[in-house]
Amino acid sequence: MVRVGTLPMRLLALDYGADLVYCEELIDLKMVQCERIVNEELDTVDFVAPDERVMFRTCERERDRVVFQMGTADPERALAVARLVENDVAAIDVNMGCPKEYSTKGGMGAALLSDPDKIEAMEDTVSLVRRIQKTGVAAIAVHGRMRDERPRDPVHCDFIRAAASAVDLPVIANGGSLDRVKSFSDVEAFRRDTGASGVMLARAAMWNASVFRHQGLLPVQEVMEDYLKYAVRYDNHTFNTKYCLCQMLRDKVESVLGKKVQAAQTLAEICAAYGMQAFYEEVQVLRSRRQQPPETPLTQGGVTTMALRFQRREYAPQISPKMFLLEWSRQEKLSQPHYHTVTRPQDRLFQSTVTVDDKQYRSTLWEKSKKGAEQAAAVVCLRVLGLPEGRLGEEESGLVGKRKRAPAAAPAAAPAAPAAAPAAAAPAAALQEEGERGEEQANKKLHLSDREAETPVTNGNHPKPVE
Repeated sequence: MVRVGTLPMRLLALDYGADLVYCEELIDLKMVQCERIVNEELDTVDFVAPDERVMFRTCERERDRVVFQMGTADPERALAVARLVENDVAAIDVNMGCPKEYSTKGGMGAALLSDPDKIEAMEDTVSLVRRIQKTGVAAIAVHGRMRDERPRDPVHCDFIRAAASAVDLPVIANGGSLDRVKSFSDVEAFRRDTGASGVMLARAAMWNASVFRHQGLLPVQEVMEDYLKYAVRYDNHTFNTKYCLCQMLRDKVESVLGKKVQAAQTLAEICAAYGMQAFYEEVQVLRSRRQQPPETPLTQGGVTTMALRFQRREYAPQISPKMFLLEWSRQEKLSQPHYHTVTRPQDRLFQSTVTVDDKQYRSTLWEKSKKGAEQAAAVVCLRVLGLPEGRLGEEESGLVGKRKRAPAAAPAAAPAAPAAAPAAAAPAAALQEEGERGEEQANKKLHLSDREAETPVTNGNHPKPVE
């Protein structure tokens, strides 16, 4: 389901006993632009859009059990997306049943049916599934409702049964969440009544994913806490996490807990609402231990990266890597470094890319401030180029010294200026002020505001975001 079938919910369903899990419907036009990136920090594979949104995040745990659900109306694009994700998923599903406008208006979902408004009789359904079988698909999922029907309408088990008996491949029965399936004990009865090979659950699993447990349902509170653990471990988008938790809360969404969840702006605040602050902190500590810089920089998509953070305590108060990079650029008669900084809405962290001599450098780790992110990008650039960066204990390079100017000599007859600062104290402070002012002026127009930096969309949520 849209906004629900993200990685935390899929893993939770597998924990509780699901055999296969589907991602939410992801649009081919978005996915075809994505780059496949291995996220070593989270142990995930991320498909990242040009605007750096994670459209689809998966992991080794689900690789043989996750079905990639695609919204498409273009065979060539669909094939391109299938080839992009084929090694990271168990199967690919083309959504031909979604009746919602966001899907059908683009020719996707139910619009893919040749004339869906005319599929009213059982023989029309049988004819359609036989036609689909001839294309070579491995299975067909049948939602037992007409295009204009909604979940409140009874599911047509007889249509599913007719479809299942008409073809020689597995048919998966869908549409029983509202009135047929309340717990795992109901699954087999629904399968038997439809004659299907398997049962697909959406809303029933959204409300309580433990519906897949052979031993019976767990309390929703326990399910929400299990879900939240996965959301934190895999850095799920805050607003997607809130949405899923609110679906589980259902009629208790206006309770004290529900209001805390709705008011939360970060995963940390959501964890606090559930009394799970210690778990959140534990995950952050474990994650920070893994964020050690690699010995060798990596270059992907024209950007050279290293996994490192800017540690202010490693530099003298009046010195920074950005100053060293600026001075080196001036010395080499290059344009001033340009910093492009974005924010990540789910945790309000920053990441910056610096462009020097038409080459780009970035740290893969996110910082708590914009200045810290820019300094980290400068460090990456300096280390890749083998240049000094101003760390304490670093051998004197003389790089910044080239910008120090001796104070002008006063005329012999002129009286000494009262309260003049000692000449020896001026160069370092003047250098810092000049360097930082130059950097800020050169890049003032390049920094994105929080709103401009990233749209709050993650994992392909329909507008509406890691991993």
